[in-house]
Formats: sequence, structure tokens, C-alpha cells
Amino acid sequence: MSDEKTTDTLQTATEAPAPAGDGSGLYLVDGSGFIFRAFHALPMLNRPDGTPVNAVLGFSNMLLKLLADLKASAVAVVFDSKRLNFRNEFYPEYKAHRPEPPEELKPQFALIREATEAFCLPCLELEGYEADDLIATYARLANEAGREVTIVSSDKDMMQLVRPGVRMLDPLKNKPIGPDEVFEKFGVAPDRVVDVQALAGDSVDNVPGVPGIGVKTAAQLITEYGDLESLLARAGEIKQPARRQKLIDFAEQARISRRLVLLDDHAPPPKPLEELRVREPDHQKLIDFLRAQGFRTIVSRVEAEMRKDGTIADGAVPSATPSAGPAKTAAPSPALAAEAGAPRSRPAPPTDVEQRYELVQDLNALAVWLERARTTGVLAVDTETNSLTPATATLVGISLATEPGLACYIPLAHQAPNAAASGELSFETPEAPKQIPAEDALKALQVVLEDPAILKIGHNFKFDHQLFARHGVRVSPIDDSMLISYVLEGGAHGHGMDELAELHLAHTTIPYKEVCGTGKNQITFDRVPLDKALAYAAEDADITLRLWRVLKPRLVDERMVTVYETLERPLVPVIADMESCGIRVDRAALARLSQDLAVRMAEIEKEVHQHAGRSFNIGSPKQLGEILFDEMKLGTGKKGKTGAYSTDSSVLEELAEQGHVIAQRVLDWRQLAKLKNTYTDALQAQIVEGSERVHTAFAMAATNTGRLSSTDPNLQNIPVRTEEGRKIRRAFVAAPGHKLISIDYSQIELRLVAEMADIAALKQAFQDGIDIHAATASQVFGVPLDQMTSEIRRKAKAINFGIIYGISGFGLGRQLGIAPGEANAFIKAYFERFHELKVWMEATKAFARQNGHVVTLFGRRCYIPGIHDKNAARRAFAERQAINAPIQGTAADIMKRAMARVPGALKEAGFDEVRMLLQVHDELLFEAPEDQAERASALVRAVMEGAATLGVPLVAEAGIGGNWDEAH
Repeated sequence: MSDEKTTDTLQTATEAPAPAGDGSGLYLVDGSGFIFRAFHALPMLNRPDGTPVNAVLGFSNMLLKLLADLKASAVAVVFDSKRLNFRNEFYPEYKAHRPEPPEELKPQFALIREATEAFCLPCLELEGYEADDLIATYARLANEAGREVTIVSSDKDMMQLVRPGVRMLDPLKNKPIGPDEVFEKFGVAPDRVVDVQALAGDSVDNVPGVPGIGVKTAAQLITEYGDLESLLARAGEIKQPARRQKLIDFAEQARISRRLVLLDDHAPPPKPLEELRVREPDHQKLIDFLRAQGFRTIVSRVEAEMRKDGTIADGAVPSATPSAGPAKTAAPSPALAAEAGAPRSRPAPPTDVEQRYELVQDLNALAVWLERARTTGVLAVDTETNSLTPATATLVGISLATEPGLACYIPLAHQAPNAAASGELSFETPEAPKQIPAEDALKALQVVLEDPAILKIGHNFKFDHQLFARHGVRVSPIDDSMLISYVLEGGAHGHGMDELAELHLAHTTIPYKEVCGTGKNQITFDRVPLDKALAYAAEDADITLRLWRVLKPRLVDERMVTVYETLERPLVPVIADMESCGIRVDRAALARLSQDLAVRMAEIEKEVHQHAGRSFNIGSPKQLGEILFDEMKLGTGKKGKTGAYSTDSSVLEELAEQGHVIAQRVLDWRQLAKLKNTYTDALQAQIVEGSERVHTAFAMAATNTGRLSSTDPNLQNIPVRTEEGRKIRRAFVAAPGHKLISIDYSQIELRLVAEMADIAALKQAFQDGIDIHAATASQVFGVPLDQMTSEIRRKAKAINFGIIYGISGFGLGRQLGIAPGEANAFIKAYFERFHELKVWMEATKAFARQNGHVVTLFGRRCYIPGIHDKNAARRAFAERQAINAPIQGTAADIMKRAMARVPGALKEAGFDEVRMLLQVHDELLFEAPEDQAERASALVRAVMEGAATLGVPLVAEAGIGGNWDEAH
């Protein structure tokens, strides 16, 4: 599919960013973050001498991938030194409750530093400071030197460092983190993250914050009052009495919290900035280190790179050091795999499959392959395109495979070579390569692709299904190797083709960048020469078939056939059609929202100009710096390498704190600009011309619980409780003559808690249709229903939902604005009244400890990798996951059962024009002709309520309107 062989994993959402063009970009790797992610991502592995090495393996793999992807000239790996640092001097409780690292991890710390040195990368740490402080310091130094900085980490604490010239990169998701992503996480721009954290606190690091204030509330307060000090100074203006008093009582605690979370960007640098460069590794030293750990697969990769570079000759073995034992290609023992929460793996099949790939350029050759498909009854299919958006992508070619190693590629829309791009001078018009006209090829293929006697196999086949449907071909029946893997091993690992080929076939696939390039030199697949296209595309179909042959029999062996056949496979065409349809967006409404923000920004801009005494471009840091420091003489200012004054948020904040109104108003203007750019403008850019619709992509194999997730654009995260969010939802509209229908399950997760834990009192309340939160309050606090107050009901509601997510007394106390002791008493009373829930929770945790996973009511496995972690905090988190996963997973299963049944029910009832548009957690959104909306709504409600038979009723609530907000 012309990407990295799947679009359904987070890893492929964004290409790894290219380094700065002049080679001056600096990459700062959060080594400590890598260590713990690696340790918890892999099952326990030991060297022959018994030393644990799973974290070393994961860390080495990450470094190898990072260096290959980035090709950067300046990289440094930064580690924490010791637990205590300067923060403990003024707040001894900082991180005091964190348990010691797991015993299996302790001996790996030194090996990981040794691995860093073996890769010849600078290794940084400094006693008295955290790794985050060193990263902040080097980011500042590099930024001041005019260099671009990328922080390789997903740690939220480092999001405060994001600014022009400094960004983050999540190494596992391969996802850049810039101002937009920070805003999505905290609700404020990066320069206000520390203020939000100071209010919200952090129970993991023991940062106290202000009781009763979470991230959302903190973001609202900081947005309204500008910064922490302004908020605390004006705390008496807060309308809510409890919140006002908390801010007054805990003001000093908030200031301490800000000091704790604020990173020190003036730590003494252990090495000069100039020394943070990538050196050519000593290959012998690196291979010897990797062999000593038993990492055979990585050794093979390094040797392959050395052969490619000419460092060693083909067949030569650079070291006689004996292998120390099994590594990644040898699966851990079943006992170890289960203990780590990973699925039990089978030994990888042999990799010596002969590759017989053929380029098909005429109909006679294609006929031979179609006859092979009729003979075998099985055909693996994959498509290549020039885009990852199936609604608009061009079908460039199709690959087929009928036996392992036997595959072909059918080019359909490859372009003539671009001589100018290669630097060649030619006066002749290059000819397009020989290929079958797309219409003719698809007509020949259609007979086989729609033949019910031939099983078509794809990987992430939802994408291919949409492409074929656009050309009038409805592929059926199908199997999907990605979804089979997902059913078998869920969230235990990713399900992209590349990863599964390594895991199950011990085969490294051809990288997409090897055929299409990267960065400025990247070309679309229709420009790839046919010899390269053949090798890459035919391999896609070949590997898909081979994975299917390995994975499909396991469905029977592991009793997962029902999950695959009833919950996953039927949804491929359903979701493909849903994505293809898209949802109509009122471009004008979004434009008006953008205009409203623009007007407010213009008002602020006018005010800023009045303070400045003249007009200037407020969005120009250079002009702003000249105004502030040359003309208004507000300070000396600091000039960067370009000679312009720095006007980043820290500079403006300092000026604002000194009472300079112009600086505060510029900060306000930037905040509105961020809202405008992130939401109202960006969504307009994704509307497809002509249809006026946006087409989100639903990832079918991305979550541990079976939930779908939405990307490009993400329509599942539009806020529904804020006025701005509701305004955005109003821009999603029905087509002329149609209405939108929103139908969602009412309190489905609470109903499932009552069902799965068999809580008699709650089940009876649901059966009687009583307000469940009032009923809970009555049961727990002994208050008759006719004497129920809104405050008591609010507490019961918080406990009801909090119990599902394993809320603690500390967390509930913060939510309700009460002391942890009082909150613990509420939780204790809840469990005493609903003792069945406590029994079920303990049984579920015990099952997870024994099996490494939990199971939904419909048999889906949700893996819990940290359930045996020796770190108490991480183990407690895994236990909360074990309780929540079967509830959320069962809700997802019920929704999928409903989605699979709805299209057939609509068709049977004659509602041919009713279309399913979106699935948002517990909600389905439809578009229907206005005169059919009421009847279609009633039908879909009945299907959803009948999707499962439980001891509690499933209730679906419907709304109809001209836009999404009205319908919801």
C-alpha cells in the first residue's frame, strides 16, 4: 500500500523526520525513558550466564532503528544519575514513594550504558540533576546556537521544552510532538505546561499540586488568568467557593509544585555541545558486545550493513566470538512468556523460501495467475498507491501471491522516468513503462476477486477493499492476516506486516524508504522503476500469504475462531464503506469559527499596537523583539545567532511578570492563534473538494481492548462538554434533504460491571430503570431516593465511574475536593455494600496473574504485560488495567456485534440510502433521508439493544438533527 506495509498502526502514522538539512540538528535521546519502555515491552530473557537482558535487547533495537531512521550527525543519550537530586533539597517527598527498580532490571543499567558506548554515542548524566534537566540545558544551548533540536521521548514532563526550533519525537509511535500535540495533551501551549502541572500535580512523582484540580480545570484556569501567579493573586475572584478556597489554602503548595516540574535548563553541561556528535562505530566492538548478549538478529543486521558498506566481504564473519545463546529469534519459554503477559509463541518457520517474483505486463500473463488462483482456491492480494488516503488515492499497481515465494506485481499507473530529477539532459520524451490498462486489468481480476470459491487474503485489507470498491469491485470472501494476528495476540505487540514478518517468519522486509526515498527526495510509488516496484510489491503479497498460513491455524488451536469470525472479519467491508462515505462538513461554519477567533486576535493586536505606539507584525519575532527592546526599552534582551532578539514565551512571561501589559497580550494572542490553527483551520484543509466531506481512518488493530481508533483526522477526540467543542461538532452536517442520527449506548460500562460482577442490587436497579447514580448513592450512603440531593448523587457518580478505572482514595479525593481519608471511607463503604464487585475484581486480577491476560464476555484476550512487575506502582497500574480491560473490551465487542448487523438490517428493511458515518466509542452516527430518519433510528436502536443478551438491559438512546451537535 505504498507506505510501510500497513496504515493501521501508530508507527506508520508519520514518517521519521529527516535531520536538519545542514547536518547541524541535535537529537537528545531520553535514555532513562528508553530503558523502562524496553524492559516492559519485552518478556524476560536471560543470557546463558543467567543475566537478564530483555531491556538491553529492546534498548539496542531502539538505538539501531533510531540511527537508521534519523541518519543524524549529532545524537546524545541522556540518563538519570541517582534518585536524589536538587529538588529533594527543598521538597524531600519528591518521588519518595517510588519503589526500587525491579531486581531483573538493576543489572541491565550498566549493560545499557555499555551498549550506548558500543554504538559510539555520547552518554550523558550528572549527579544532582535528572536527565530531563540535562536535555533542557542542551536544548537551550543548541537552540541559542541556531541549531534545530529534537528530543526523542514521549515524556509529558518534557513537553514544556517544545518551542520554535525544539520539538519532540515519540520513538515507538514514530510520531512528532509539536505545539499542537502539547495543546491536545494539556489544553495549553508548551510555555504554560508547567503552570498546569503545578495546579494538577502528579501522583507518580509525588508532586502535590492543588487538591481537587485536574489537568482540564487547570488548563481552563491558566487560559483565563494567564499564568499561575496571576491566578493565585486573583484567586478571590473564582466563582466556585470550594475551588476558590483550595487555591487560597494551597497557593504555596502550587508554587512548590511549579518549582518541582520546571526543568533546569542551566545545569552544568557534562560535555561541550560540540562533542555531541555521532562517530563511526567500532564494528568489531559493537558485534562482540551484541554477541556476548546473544542478540543474533541484531548482529545479522549490523553485518548486513557492513557488507553493504563494504566493511566486510560477503560470507565473511568478522569475529570468532561464539554466540552466547538465543536472542530475539528464539522465543522465551512459555512460562516466561506467560509471566511477562505476552502470548505464547511458536518457533519461527524456516526462512529459506525461494522467491519467484514476476512482473505481469499483459493480459495473457495475468490469465496464468488467475488460473493459479482458481486451482489453489487462495489468493493473497495487495495494492500500491500514490497516497495513504483511499478516498482519493490512485491505484498504481496490484500484487498477487498463490504460494509461499510465488508472487507477481501488475503495474497499472506507473509514470515515465523523470530524467530531469536524475540530472540527465535529454530532448526526447521518455516513454511510460509497459503495463496493462487499469480498466482491462480490473475487469479480468474482478471475476476472481468476487468469486465466492476463492479466498482473498490481505493485510489491513480495509484499505484495499476501499480501492477496489471505488473501481466497482466488491472483493469477497476475505481473510485479513493483520486481524488474525490482532485476535491472537492483541496488544502484546504491533500488527504491521514488517513487525510480524520479523516475529513469525524471521524475515526482514524491504523498507518503503529504500524504494521511495525520504524527505525532499521522496517520490510517490508511481515514480518507482518497475524492477524496484516488483521486489517491494510482490514481497507484500508473498509475506501476507505466508503470515496467513502461519497464523490462521492458531485460531482453532487457541479457540479464537469465534472472536475473529464474529467480531473482526465481518467489520472489514463495514468500516471500509463507512470510511469511504465520510461525513459532510460545513466549510463555511468552520470558516466563521476561524473568523471569530481572527476577530478576537485582531482586537488584541490593536491593543498591542497601542502599547507599542505603532503598527507592526505581531507574528514576527524579529519585529516584536525590535519593538520591545529597541523602541520600548523594556530590557536588554538576548540576541540569537541570526541577530534577532529572542521573544519566546519565557522572555514574554518574564516581561509580563514585571508588569508590561504588551507582553501578556502578545501571549494571549498566541494562545488564540494556537486554537485557530489546531482546530478550525486544520479541519478545513482535510475536506475533500467536491464531496465536502472528511474521511477519517479507523484503525482496527491498534488498541488492547478491541476498540477502534480514529486518525487523519481524529474525530473521536473532539471535545463534547466545552462550548468550543460543541461549535466544532455543529460544523459536521447532514447532506441536503438528509438528517444525522446519533445513537449511543447508555451507561454501557456500568451495566457491564453489574453484569460481570453479578451485583444483584445494581442489576435490579438497571432492570427497574432507576437512575443508577441515585440508586448507588441510596445503597452506599443510606439515603432514601426521595431525599436524594445532587451533591450526594455527584459523589456516587464519581465513585461509579472511578471504580471502573481503579480510582484511589487520593484520586477520588482530588476529584471531589475532599481529603483522601474521607474518599477512602466512601470507597470502603461502596465495596461493603457491593461486595460482589470486590470478589470479581480480586478474581480478575488473579486470572491475569496466572494467564498474562484477561478475557471479555465474548472471548477476546486483553494482554496485561506488567501484571508481575516487581515495581509496586507499575504492578498496581497493570492490576487496574486488568479490571478495566474486560469491561471496556466487552463494550467494544458489543459495539462491533451491532456494527456488523446494522448494514444487513438496514438493507433488509429497504433503507438503502441510510449510511453509517462514524463510530465514536459508544456512539454510532448515521446519515439518512429526512423522511426515513425516525424509522431508521428505531431500527438501529433495536439492533444495538439486541447485540447481546445480558442480565441487564442494553439501552440505546437516539437523537436526530441537522448537525452532529443537534443529533447528539
